[in-house]
Amino acid sequence: MIGLMSFSPQNDPSAIANALKTADGDRVSAFFDDYVDIKLLEKPEVKNMGRNQAAITLKTFFSENGIKGFETTSQREMSGTMYLTGKLVNSTKGYNITIMMKSKDGKWQIITLRIS
Repeated sequence: MIGLMSFSPQNDPSAIANALKTADGDRVSAFFDDYVDIKLLEKPEVKNMGRNQAAITLKTFFSENGIKGFETTSQREMSGTMYLTGKLVNSTKGYNITIMMKSKDGKWQIITLRIS
């Protein structure tokens, strides 16, 4: 019976972390909400960036900065919002990343992504 299958939002943060570990922007952006707020390094924050443009922005950042993986620092849920923080790994110093997610249609979707 198909009706008995359901997906728990609690499973998605680990899937997002695993996508980050592969440094595959396409896999990560599959978790983007329709609109995402993005803040990269010393650039101004862009609010309500469409999913496709946000995916291109993230893939470009990964490529230009040689991102090779991800290490989780913290994951917590507060008032229906999930936060995932960690370090994007490259061959030099790496970058801190904070992701904010909301549950939508039974799964966590990224609504804010900040890299510093």
